[in-house]
Amino acid sequence: MSDAADGADGAGETDETNETQLGEDALFALKVAFCYMPRLMDINEYDFPGRVDKTRADVETVREMLLLNDVDPDEVHDEINPDDAANSSW
Repeated sequence: MSDAADGADGAGETDETNETQLGEDALFALKVAFCYMPRLMDINEYDFPGRVDKTRADVETVREMLLLNDVDPDEVHDEINPDDAANSSW
């Protein structure tokens, strides 16, 4: 019985490490959704009455998931919307 339990524990550890890595489609969907989220500096009591802390926490959660998947959140908007990206004159 301990052999079965040991096997289950080992499989669980593998699943836990893969839980933070998203599939290609899921990661793309998260990037698109992130583009529509407010930027942290734009979250205020006037626009988000009574929800400032919750909204900031939600944005941070998405940013952390992007970082765990080796994606720079500050580059997502330009990647998803290249026509809106600021052009450098350098």
